[in-house]
Amino acid sequence: MPSPTDQPIWTPSDSRIAAANITTFRLTAAARWGLDLPDQASLHAWSVASPEQFWISVWEDGGVIGERGERVLIDADRMPGARWFPDARLNYAENLLRRRDAGDAVVFWGEDRVKRRLSHDALYLEVAHLAAALRGLGVEPGDRVAAYLPNLPETLIALLATASIGAVFTSASPDFGAQGVVDRFGQVQPKVLIASDGYFYGGKTLDCLGKLAEIVERLPTLRRVLVVPYVQSDPDLSAIGQAETLAAFVEPYRDVAEVPFEPLPFDHPLFIVYSSGTTGVPKCILHGAGGILLQHLKEHRLHCDIKLGDRIFYYTTCGWMMWNWLMSGLASGATLLLYDGSPFAGDGRILFDYAEAEDMTHFGTSAKFLDAAAKQGLEPRKTHGLQALRVMTSTGSPLMPEGFDYVHARIKPDLQLASISGGTDILSCFVLGNPALPVWRGEIQCRGLGMAVDVWDDDGNPLRGAKGELVCTKPFPSMPLGFWSDADGSRYRAAYFERFPGVWCHGDFCEITAHGGLVIHGRSDATLNPGGVRIGTAEIYRQVERLEAVVESLVIGQDWPPERPTDVRLVLFVKLREGLELDDALAERIRRTIRDNATVRHVPARIVQVPDMPRTRSGKLVELAVRNLVHGRAVSNREALANPEALDHFRDRAELAY
Repeated sequence: MPSPTDQPIWTPSDSRIAAANITTFRLTAAARWGLDLPDQASLHAWSVASPEQFWISVWEDGGVIGERGERVLIDADRMPGARWFPDARLNYAENLLRRRDAGDAVVFWGEDRVKRRLSHDALYLEVAHLAAALRGLGVEPGDRVAAYLPNLPETLIALLATASIGAVFTSASPDFGAQGVVDRFGQVQPKVLIASDGYFYGGKTLDCLGKLAEIVERLPTLRRVLVVPYVQSDPDLSAIGQAETLAAFVEPYRDVAEVPFEPLPFDHPLFIVYSSGTTGVPKCILHGAGGILLQHLKEHRLHCDIKLGDRIFYYTTCGWMMWNWLMSGLASGATLLLYDGSPFAGDGRILFDYAEAEDMTHFGTSAKFLDAAAKQGLEPRKTHGLQALRVMTSTGSPLMPEGFDYVHARIKPDLQLASISGGTDILSCFVLGNPALPVWRGEIQCRGLGMAVDVWDDDGNPLRGAKGELVCTKPFPSMPLGFWSDADGSRYRAAYFERFPGVWCHGDFCEITAHGGLVIHGRSDATLNPGGVRIGTAEIYRQVERLEAVVESLVIGQDWPPERPTDVRLVLFVKLREGLELDDALAERIRRTIRDNATVRHVPARIVQVPDMPRTRSGKLVELAVRNLVHGRAVSNREALANPEALDHFRDRAELAY
């Protein structure tokens, strides 16, 4: 862990701090409320202590279109149960479609095969046409519209048309199999399904029509299936019930030029998103329009410093919460840079090609992408012109200190690198970046404004400089409305409020540093416990993956001995560079690296080579599924994985080890 005497790896200049949105916000809030807010620490303290003042200021700073009403927060002592802006009326889509001009609203790259762009004027018209067509079909507030689509402009259009009516939008990416889609959409009973005929990945063309036909047969509530031709110009839809192309569906409404935005309550449902489903049927998490809009405006404008005309990118599919997060960037007047396909398509540099070609200002990615880019030897600093790039965000898993080194040495030195963390559960972040604060190697910069984030020990005592549970002790607007089909809220409460009643316990094992930043050591349910000492999985991954021979690693705790367990032993699985085999010498080098840079408690009892690591469709390792396999327990929902076949490499492998 860096000590307080270490130097930050990036410090914003005085001029950058002065020009930052968060500085303007701090000074404006201080004047509006008669406060002394001299720095970022006082700003955060006020945002948590005075939530009514703070969220009014966020509403005003973001220029929210709608009626705010008098009341801001009622039942503030209930968690869950607090209600925000109970008298407000607004429409999410209206706030995202506020720009009406010829500037780029959306730019799209489908690997190196497809390039498109839509102006703000053109986007508005496309939404007007589809919204009118959906209303003509009988779609009403509260109905569900589902998208089984790549990250296309049409997916955004579908979201905005749905939200303009007050219907609820839900999505899954086309790499999901039929069962994975039915597990999700089948629970929420959509009236309309919008899908593509296929998608491109890694230079290959992948068909979706066969899966789509099976899905449609198993969703009896569908009134219409709309197909976007993406990989074919004229796909054959004869095998798909109630199907027509999206273009044919909206054709009768091409003369419609206005979107009638439905004014809706602050907590009107907007999105249904899903848990990964690796331990059972996915949970359907319901999010409200007002809370998501306010939270995203805060995160985009204040924490990411997104300004009018910025060009923002996140590598994501429509099955990951970062897609929803990215779409809200339109509310800050930004251009959305969409991409679908492999992040290493072509010669492996396509995302940096995109950044250069489109003057990308914000580059959103994952820790795994940065690690892979480093191991492939990519040096965009030398090969690409990234003058416009100001901010890089990383999420999905903890970004190791070496990842910070790579970004500043090989991508761009003068760059705010914001490791961020939150989740599908809140469709936003608990901890993230701040353009007015330094970046310390290996640390997330700060806690989110308005978020009463803390780290507690098992007895609910706050910790500093020690590892514990990430909690949020006060309500915030982007808390879920609840779970679908959970009328009494019991499943929702059990998921987040059982560990510490009245306090959100997120399930991350982390610590608050001397700089006020955070380090996340892994998921709490994957935390290792050899000899009664809690160890985060990320602590081991950091050491193992610094070795050139190791591409990726996964560690579990195995109950030991198996006949009558009295302890836990660590079993480390490694994926090596192509052509390498795990032998005694490499196994010893791995152990020595861990021992020298962590502790003897971190050293695995067994090391096993596997050809691939199982992960969710958003790229996260599934340590719990592997642990279940090693213990002879079934993995209940393999369909939730991007590569379920990888699990087969782990079955009964713990003994075949060094």
